[in-house]
Amino acid sequence: MTTVLQPGPLEPEASLSRRRFLQLATLSAAGLAAGCAVNPVTGQSQLMLVSEDQEISIDRQNSPHQFSTDYGVCQDGNLNRYLQQTGQRLAAHTHRPRMPYRFNCVNATYVNAYAFPGGSIAATRGILLTLENEAELASLLGHELGHVNARHTAQQMTQGTLIQTLVGGLAAVAGTQGQLAGQLAGQLGMLGAGALLAGYSRDNEREADDLGLQYMTAAGYGADGFVSLMDKLRAMNRHNPSAIELMFATHPMSQERYQTAVAQVQGRYAAARRQPIYKERYMDHTAGLRRMRGAIEAMQEADRLMAKEQYANAANSLQTALRQAPNDYTALAMMAKCQMALQRPAEALRYAESAKQVYPQEAQARYLAGFTRLQQKQYENALADFNAYARLLPGNPNTSFFQGLSLEGMQRRSEAARAYTSYLKAGGQGNPAQHAYNRLVQWGYVRK
Repeated sequence: MTTVLQPGPLEPEASLSRRRFLQLATLSAAGLAAGCAVNPVTGQSQLMLVSEDQEISIDRQNSPHQFSTDYGVCQDGNLNRYLQQTGQRLAAHTHRPRMPYRFNCVNATYVNAYAFPGGSIAATRGILLTLENEAELASLLGHELGHVNARHTAQQMTQGTLIQTLVGGLAAVAGTQGQLAGQLAGQLGMLGAGALLAGYSRDNEREADDLGLQYMTAAGYGADGFVSLMDKLRAMNRHNPSAIELMFATHPMSQERYQTAVAQVQGRYAAARRQPIYKERYMDHTAGLRRMRGAIEAMQEADRLMAKEQYANAANSLQTALRQAPNDYTALAMMAKCQMALQRPAEALRYAESAKQVYPQEAQARYLAGFTRLQQKQYENALADFNAYARLLPGNPNTSFFQGLSLEGMQRRSEAARAYTSYLKAGGQGNPAQHAYNRLVQWGYVRK
């Protein structure tokens, strides 16, 4: 028997309660938590173990981590206001208009959009750069609103299809970070919401298409925008499949799905084809983004090269991006990661520090700086970075481990033990958990 002697009242942080999802799985199997809810879209009763309040809570706990994994909300205030206004125009016509919807551009350059169950919806700079009019944007946001309104994530939770992944805790590195090497992200202990955003079924996609068309045409947009969005994505898949790989993994496309949308536009929504698409308005609000096209494309190429572990070539692509956009947070943070992979911690720290300066409200650069400082045995400054990260973005249990390493390096053993205990209580796994446990044994906080 092993007894853990807790060294202090340090409470563990968790971005998603392992206990809650284990409880859901157990109660579902036992039939103790079975509850019926009215589907807001169909009006029919359905088994649903996740309440609307829980959807919102899960969203609020997890969406900030995903946004940070995607390098934060875009700093172009005009662009974000435009997405928010467009999204709210659509939300007024949905089946759940009172949900706390938020619509943001995130700084990631891969091509995708995603929705959390409580109404947080994001589109990457990469996908916004491919669109040409507001009707296409409304189609994109309308489709994501369809997933929220049909409660697709809550359905998957109720059916148990997400439980096993979610309770994996620290192993669930975000699957929505584009082509950036997952191994590196895992080593850094970054958190996202890969399980929540892992992908929808083809039936989910068809329903979201149907709802998206309904919402965007009711808001006054030309129905042809929906088909032109699909055409763009299909063309990208033919000519540059790696660029659209993630979007089609999370939002599976099929010829049948495409033909269904075309038939609906030509039939049920034929009259709405005469409605405006607002091309000039879209171009006006995305002018700043389009001026960065060259830099964004260079970052997309770097992303692809990092996925192939061609880090030196990726660094060259990022240098191209930084020559065009020297203060771009994403390019700086990506370069920091690239330099880490090349085992150049001093260079990595330089880029991480620059990223902190250009976007002080975003947490990821603090994490990267702390990690590189640990490698250089700058323990006090590393701790300051991890503490700042925890203040900006609480809920990543891995932070406790790195705080523990920093404190251990500073010979602050009792504080390190509290941090390690917090990490283990939050479900730490793998080599970090073994290190934390061994230290607690060595220091006499665990008695076998």
